[in-house]
Amino acid sequence: MQSISYIYILYNIIFSMKRRSFKFILFSVKENLLSIIFVLFTISLVVFSKSNLSAAKTGLSLWANSVVPSLFPFFIATELLSYTNVISTLGTRLNFLMRPLFNVPGEGSFPFIMGIISGYPTGAKIVSKFKNDGICTSVEAERLLAFTNNSGPLFIIGTVGISLFGDFQVGILLLITHILACITVGIIFRFWKYDKSHKASSKYVSNGSSSSSANISSLGKILGASITSATRTVVLIGGFVVLFSVIISIVNSSGILDLFCKLINPCLRILNIDSRFSSGLISGIIELTNGVSIISSISVKAISTNIIFCAFLLGFGGISVVLQVFSIVSEAGISIKPYIWGKLLQGVFAALYTYLIMSNFQIFNLDLI
Repeated sequence: MQSISYIYILYNIIFSMKRRSFKFILFSVKENLLSIIFVLFTISLVVFSKSNLSAAKTGLSLWANSVVPSLFPFFIATELLSYTNVISTLGTRLNFLMRPLFNVPGEGSFPFIMGIISGYPTGAKIVSKFKNDGICTSVEAERLLAFTNNSGPLFIIGTVGISLFGDFQVGILLLITHILACITVGIIFRFWKYDKSHKASSKYVSNGSSSSSANISSLGKILGASITSATRTVVLIGGFVVLFSVIISIVNSSGILDLFCKLINPCLRILNIDSRFSSGLISGIIELTNGVSIISSISVKAISTNIIFCAFLLGFGGISVVLQVFSIVSEAGISIKPYIWGKLLQGVFAALYTYLIMSNFQIFNLDLI
């Protein structure tokens, strides 16, 4: 009987040691997760160096030929406008609309308009500047961030509609549903931290009221500052484009993409959706341009499926854009959490609106069946 007691005690000691060891391993993994990811990424760069080199060149070419020409002028324009009374004028004239609809100051119309016109990540850049300049509170900045950072018409109509789908009408449809979805998200997020709402701590005073006002004598200084700020942002975006081109290459070469596709294929089959869409969907969640390119190239008679998936990806923007925005707003102390939820909702609403319009308006019914 005594020997049994000793065995039982010994068993408890061993089991306790194993359990503590297991907890220690879990704790170590949690504490060093980023280090592990970065080490694996570095190893993957060496192992898949051939495909990574090609992907990096492609990403660099995409940035130089598409991103810089389309975004760089808009970045300069938004910087130049900040030295005028345009923002304060919009704040005065549109406060009656922005405050009841989105629960943000009238000046919020500026990032909303510029975010729609110029595309990712212009809206986030302007909101971050608003927060630093005291135009809005932290809560109002989070609300604005959730719906003012969007894909631009040049990308939606030109790249997705005309270049990828070969149809101007598709681009118009996607732009309409994209804007409707972002407005819907803005209305929903008017209740974000509603109990913590309070007016901005200071009235906005445009740069035009100071010694940096936009006049002929200070034009050189203003242009220089605007170009410097725009260059910093566009180079940052270029880094993300190249990085995520390489990440997608690694995901493809390592077989991770195929693994994720196998996991979501059963869900697609239940919804009677071609399993070929899984690759494009996952790629688009990682990086927008690659995803919409893959999805648009899938040949199916029900082309509405392609368009609906692209609508979701355009609304969400991809992890690449999320990290771009995070790098911009973190300097202003703005939480990224509402932005992520807002973009997920925008993707869902954009897909829903696209389905409803294609189902109820014959002019947008593009299916071949």
